[in-house]
Amino acid sequence: MRVLIVEDENDLNRVITKKLKAEGYSVDSCFNGEEALEYIRAAEYDIIIMDIMMPKMNGYDALKQMRQNKVTTPVLFLTAKDAIEDRVKGLDLGADDYLVKPFAFDELMARLRVMVRRKHGTVTNEVRIADLTIESDSHLVKRGEKKITLTAKEYSILEYLVQNAGMVLSRDKIESHVWDYDYQGASNMIDVYIRNLRRKLDDGYETKLIQTVRGVGYVLREERKIE
Repeated sequence: MRVLIVEDENDLNRVITKKLKAEGYSVDSCFNGEEALEYIRAAEYDIIIMDIMMPKMNGYDALKQMRQNKVTTPVLFLTAKDAIEDRVKGLDLGADDYLVKPFAFDELMARLRVMVRRKHGTVTNEVRIADLTIESDSHLVKRGEKKITLTAKEYSILEYLVQNAGMVLSRDKIESHVWDYDYQGASNMIDVYIRNLRRKLDDGYETKLIQTVRGVGYVLREERKIE
């Protein structure tokens, strides 16, 4: 999952970025609303975490412009302002949630999971496709009763495939969602990770869940692969 952090407090920006990356998220960060709009024009994000009081352009104005430009990415406001009128203003402009500073990182993660579930139309942290089970809060992955150990990046790719089950995703689209702007890797890196996921998830099973659509990309779906 790719996240944009918009926070002008350098230390807080750095801490959130570090913690989200440790959880396996792809993270970009900037420090004001103007920069945020530039990032949003250049990339597609799953979640935006945005402070309200920032220089150049505050969070309210950045969100207002986003929604006017038909950007529907869920936004979580971080704010030191806990007045009802401030929260109402943000929600009316199109914010999806609020978190008042200071906050516990566990609560931030829980709120992000809720927003992702809402975005994808699910009500629990557990998603099942065929006999594959993924729990987003614990990152537990099982095929049947077999627990599968994945690296953070393998999990991120699988999570993105699951969230878009049945849709064919190009290599470029997968790469843009699981790596940030600092990524400089081999051109075949997505193929390498998909090969590792297939070995862990599909080897030994008659039904292959991760399939290749030649010349297009990859898709996760419940049907047998036709050679």
